Amino acid sequence: MAIDKALYTAHATSIGGRTGSTKSDDGALNAALVTPKELGGAGGAGTNPEQLFAAGYSACFIGAMKAVAARTKTALPADPVIDASVSIGPMTGKAGAFGIAVAMTIKVAGMEPAALEQLVAAAHEVCPYSNATRGNIDVTLTVA
Repeated sequence: MAIDKALYTAHATSIGGRTGSTKSDDGALNAALVTPKELGGAGGAGTNPEQLFAAGYSACFIGAMKAVAARTKTALPADPVIDASVSIGPMTGKAGAFGIAVAMTIKVAGMEPAALEQLVAAAHEVCPYSNATRGNIDVTLTVA
């Protein structure tokens, strides 16, 4: 599904894959990339695509929660917290292919659990990352 009109476009350049670097065109992101030991790499200082995806998805999801809360006039405490995990591994039935799965735990102190469940469900429908991943990867959302 396409977007009607781009409101913002991010630009980044990566060099060297999982053992290289990535940098945004404005310099706000400038990170060394390191393959985790669990994937056969050296590990060490640096980040990896899964960490970047976890950070991006969780931050975007909080933005979606805030947008839905504003639209529905739902009181949302100031500092929602999302612990996001992105796992990578071989795909079932696709020899040589790898896939990812996402698990996010959403915590909002001082919000009724039922109201938070509704907000999370609505945010999952509008979040760009949720829409991009829906039907493609397993996404588990847990309200804590």
